[in-house]
Amino acid sequence: MLIYEVTLAVDGEAAPRYSSWLREHIREMLGLDGFEAAVWYATSDDGEEAPPPDEPTGDRTWTVQYQVRDRDALQAYFDEHADELREAGPEHSDHVTADRRILEQKRLFQG
Repeated sequence: MLIYEVTLAVDGEAAPRYSSWLREHIREMLGLDGFEAAVWYATSDDGEEAPPPDEPTGDRTWTVQYQVRDRDALQAYFDEHADELREAGPEHSDHVTADRRILEQKRLFQG
């Protein structure tokens, strides 16, 4: 299994519109072969509770981690779907920056 991680820096004013779009986008991604689950995280650097995604109160950082079955499924996404799905983002995407990375589990340690 792989984790395909997308970290989004979202302008606070765009957050309510973008969060609505992101919910639907995650559902669409989970409809792709090999995309098995997703978790949406809100980041809080100061230890305070992160504001709700639909509340326009300052800039946000969100991370979505997709659990992907294998490299072939992820490559199929890149080859067949990535450009189209990224371009389908809302018009306010100039208020959002995205960083992406792939995480591959090497070993699980348990206490």
